[in-house]
Parts: sequence; C-alpha cells; structure tokens
Amino acid sequence: MGISISHGVPSTRSALTINNLGQHLAHALTGSEWREVAHLFDGRLYTPVYTPPAEAGRIGDLLHKAAGHRAMESGWGDLAILIGDSARRAARAGQTWEWS
Repeated sequence: MGISISHGVPSTRSALTINNLGQHLAHALTGSEWREVAHLFDGRLYTPVYTPPAEAGRIGDLLHKAAGHRAMESGWGDLAILIGDSARRAARAGQTWEWS
C-alpha cells in the first residue's frame, strides 16, 4: 500500500521508498534536525499524519537542506525536494500537510 502526500506529490510512494529516503536524510541532517523529521522517515510511519503548517514549513526547509548536502545522492535529493516542496506549499497556504 502506498503513502499519499498532500499538496502536490504526484502518485503514492511505498513505505520502503520513504524509509530509504530517511536513511539518506539521517546522513545529511544534524542529529537534532533528523529528530524533527524522523517520525515521517524512520520506517515506523503510522498514517494518517496531520502536520500543522508551521511544522510543515520547517520540514520542507530541512528536506531542501538535506537535498543539497554532498552526502545526498541526486535521485534521493530529487525526492526530498519534491516532498519538501509539498510541505512548503501546505505551509504557505496555511493548511495542514497530510500523509495517508
């Protein structure tokens, strides 16, 4: 079963894909930054997840930061940007960012 992410992520992503992205994020973010996003990417995601706009904006910023890190492979970086963009879109709209 795929994970659907609101605000512009086309198609669903498998739990394995989200977990694999998390492994890359864990190496590209500081420990405290990783803890801010781990609930989504550590392989123990329970959907649905409803993230308030301010938190979604912060997560979007962290995903973009990680995508630009030298340790991030380009394909995984592209996915981090895609998901980060959706988080930022939700934040700008003042809407809850939803994963289901």
